[in-house]
Amino acid sequence: MAQSGDKRGVVFAAIVVVVAAVGLYVTMWPGARGSEPTPGPATSAAPLPPVTSAPLATASNAPFDIYAYLPMSRQQLAAAAELAERFTAGYGTFRYDEDPAVYANRVKAFTTGELATYLTKALTSPGSIEQNKSEQTVATATARMKEIRQVGKTSIVFIIASTQKLAGKSGVSERTEDLAVTLTPVGNDWRVFDVQPAGEGQDGDPQSGDPEG
Repeated sequence: MAQSGDKRGVVFAAIVVVVAAVGLYVTMWPGARGSEPTPGPATSAAPLPPVTSAPLATASNAPFDIYAYLPMSRQQLAAAAELAERFTAGYGTFRYDEDPAVYANRVKAFTTGELATYLTKALTSPGSIEQNKSEQTVATATARMKEIRQVGKTSIVFIIASTQKLAGKSGVSERTEDLAVTLTPVGNDWRVFDVQPAGEGQDGDPQSGDPEG
């Protein structure tokens, strides 16, 4: 009896070893349940396409009238721009043999009273008159609006490109300059309230005080 029991024990032990070996083989088989496949060159993930989104600000086919949001009409804005150009051209056009008072009157016709007083003093100053006569300077200017810097209820600031051709004893030359020209409404018309080099800037408020800046 003892010999038979020993044989059954040996057989049982052999069966346990075989089952354990089969279990180990199954768990190591590629694709087996619960196992992680090893990615190779053929199974590498492709790069994901970039995520794109539509812009938040998109053009609309609905009509949009910007003048409905401005304190003046299209015609008023165009008239103000034209006056700024005419003023700038007149401001840069003069002759050495012209009466300085005539030159000043031609320019100040476009301006408010405060700026007219300042320009009259500047354009008829003895120093400027003598220099122009000495050089026999003849200046002709043209003007073109480049941009609108600011629009307010009481003023508009235009950037005007001035091109001035100078002729005199020293020869012929050309000077270009961008001017910030501030206009303010006077009744049903416009008047130039201030003029400065564009780089110096203007706040566009006629109530700010001295037009000299």
